[in-house]
Amino acid sequence: MSVRFHIVLHEPVIPQNTGSIARLCACTGASLHLIHPLGFAIDESKVKRAGLDYWPHLDVMEYENWEHFLEARKPEQLFLFTKFSKRSFYSVSIPPGAYLVFGSETKGLPLSLRENYPEACVQIPMRTELVRSLNLAQCAAVSVYEAIRQNAITF
Repeated sequence: MSVRFHIVLHEPVIPQNTGSIARLCACTGASLHLIHPLGFAIDESKVKRAGLDYWPHLDVMEYENWEHFLEARKPEQLFLFTKFSKRSFYSVSIPPGAYLVFGSETKGLPLSLRENYPEACVQIPMRTELVRSLNLAQCAAVSVYEAIRQNAITF
């Protein structure tokens, strides 16, 4: 199966979330892009355990920083997920090949990215007055499956 979407994790810190997202990528054919620094070693058992035996089926790439990612990938379609956006991701079309970008579990996306790409910022609607946010792996799953639904992709 060819890569249909790209999930980008900007400085993730919780290995179980990255492992769970790796499993999501294996299930959906998405590629996984990890932007350093990471809060764990990629070969850490917690990452591998959450990804189970799916690691051989993954397309995982690592980058020193955001600039290295941009230089290496030259992404044409970026969607930056942040609770600070006023625009719902349900209101945008997510084409195949798009990069779905998520910030760390503790800090979210840096202000510099939100300011440099305001037109790319979207949010997953939620009651943030009651809870801070969804779990990172849940956000990645909701977004990639919405992209799959929008494009009528079947497996």
